[in-house]
Amino acid sequence: QVQLVESGGGLVQPGGSLRLSCAVSGSTSEYYTIGWFRQAPGKEREGVSCISSSDGSTYYTDSVKGRFTISRDNAQNTVYLQMNSLKYEDTAVYYCAASIIDLTMREDDYDYWGRGTQVTVSS
Repeated sequence: QVQLVESGGGLVQPGGSLRLSCAVSGSTSEYYTIGWFRQAPGKEREGVSCISSSDGSTYYTDSVKGRFTISRDNAQNTVYLQMNSLKYEDTAVYYCAASIIDLTMREDDYDYWGRGTQVTVSS
């Protein structure tokens, strides 16, 4: 079993920044790819970014490239999502999830999910 808890969401103005944290715990949690997903009101959940457990490789969806950075602190068992230059369309509930499959962004590959944290971009 792997447990994930997100934090760091909130209200931010367009152009602002937030850093989301995903605290990961449980057996062999360090061997999992950790992904960030988001779901905006009325829309399907989409993959945002993920980071490999094996070599730290990362993936970003096109809409966040150059603005978001994912990182992993294995000593703290925490994965971060630094979000800069936030836009209105980044408003969503952000979820982190764990997968045994390396660097995947397919939702079906993720077995463990957090409860999410709300990010609202508004002036």
